[in-house]
Amino acid sequence: MKETYTSKEIRTQKMDDSEVPANSMYGSQTCRALDNFGVSPEKMYTMFIKAFAYVKQACVRTNSLLGYMNQEKADLIEAVCKEIIAGEHHDEFVVSPFQGGAGTSTNMNFNEVIANLANAKAGQAKGEFSYIHPLKDVNMHQSTNDVYPTSLKVAILLYLKELEKSITFLQEALQEKEREFQNVVKTGRTQLQDAVPLTLGMEFSAYSDAIARDRWRIFKSRERIKVVNLGGTAIGTGLGAPRKYIFKVTEVLRRLTGLNLARGENLVDATQNVDAFAEVSGMLKAFAANLFKIANDLRLLSSGPQGGLGEINLPKVQKGSTIMPTKVNPVIPEFVAQSALQVMGNDAVITQVTALGNLELNQFLPLLTHNIMQSLELLNTASIKFRTHCIDGITANEEVCRQKLYNSPIIATVLVPVLGYDKVEEIVTEAGKNKQSISEYLTENKIISEEKIQEILSPTKMYKLGYTDDELRF
Repeated sequence: MKETYTSKEIRTQKMDDSEVPANSMYGSQTCRALDNFGVSPEKMYTMFIKAFAYVKQACVRTNSLLGYMNQEKADLIEAVCKEIIAGEHHDEFVVSPFQGGAGTSTNMNFNEVIANLANAKAGQAKGEFSYIHPLKDVNMHQSTNDVYPTSLKVAILLYLKELEKSITFLQEALQEKEREFQNVVKTGRTQLQDAVPLTLGMEFSAYSDAIARDRWRIFKSRERIKVVNLGGTAIGTGLGAPRKYIFKVTEVLRRLTGLNLARGENLVDATQNVDAFAEVSGMLKAFAANLFKIANDLRLLSSGPQGGLGEINLPKVQKGSTIMPTKVNPVIPEFVAQSALQVMGNDAVITQVTALGNLELNQFLPLLTHNIMQSLELLNTASIKFRTHCIDGITANEEVCRQKLYNSPIIATVLVPVLGYDKVEEIVTEAGKNKQSISEYLTENKIISEEKIQEILSPTKMYKLGYTDDELRF
């Protein structure tokens, strides 16, 4: 028979007693949430759990400093919060990310677990909250409606710091490839058709600059998310909390986390409106779009080895087929692209959630939390793996790049300023009829020398913007 204990923290509306698994530290309200919303395979993200513990710690410390809670209780609660921040007890936070109540079930999950663990330290029986109570003590002067969104902002800020590091490393890897490939001249492409030449380094410089803009966006997005509504309680009026507590609790949280947090000037606005999350998500979506584009380009440039472009080699990280020997797939770019697509989808949900709040509260904040935390985790992981398992190991097929360039009719474009568009088109057509490369046709018909062609297609010329009159003398 399954062992249980009886949790008795609430004695109203006939929701006082629930049978709780004996090895669990949560209580009856968490059990009711599990019954109402089911046990989801989707769990709370680690960073969100740590952030929630930071907020609970800040609240209890503020209450202790101001004399609203005795020091012994406060020390016990703080000790538990520190353990959660350090990574302990995370398997106790079991409520589904998909829940009604705007996060109340999550808040109660934390209140019960922290209270039970703190009572255990004091030698109290599990489920008996006569000493440290989930609501009277752990949740003192708080509402889900200020604790939950504040915890989400703290979690995002903590994650953004990690993501900024990952993006920086990715940008540096792309810059290194830009330098490594600066002398590899190749065919450019527009609409997947041959276009005028550039260097492979130039292509990677474009990737690097795009990621540099994302790095700046991520840095700036922290400014959009630093204003919190902690102390505003249910709807931002602070009803039920002492004025001294309201003005101090954010300062305490700022010191605990080391984050640049600020109390909202208008706590009603900060409670009911979640557009700051949509703004941050939009910046994450922009990064995802750039990641997708770069990943897809690398798939194209490495396609082959015989039937594709084959201008670069990606690192071989795993077998690509159970039936085709030696086949290797671009699995890292594919992983990055899929992660990026999920982030774009998450942004669409976050945008809708932002718009669907009603009056003084957004009831769908748990869904927004799940989506934005998933986006942050996916982008952080994708950035790291993209660099370590792909970008760092890319090599260039210089001879393939050279052959494709010299065999392409597009190199005749350089003659347009001298001979005119129509004449060059005629040259390209005749070369095709004779089954000659453009360079062969030009030299054979003494239109331009082989040396001049090599000079025109040199890396030095690629990095010069435009041409001078002297360079038009062939």
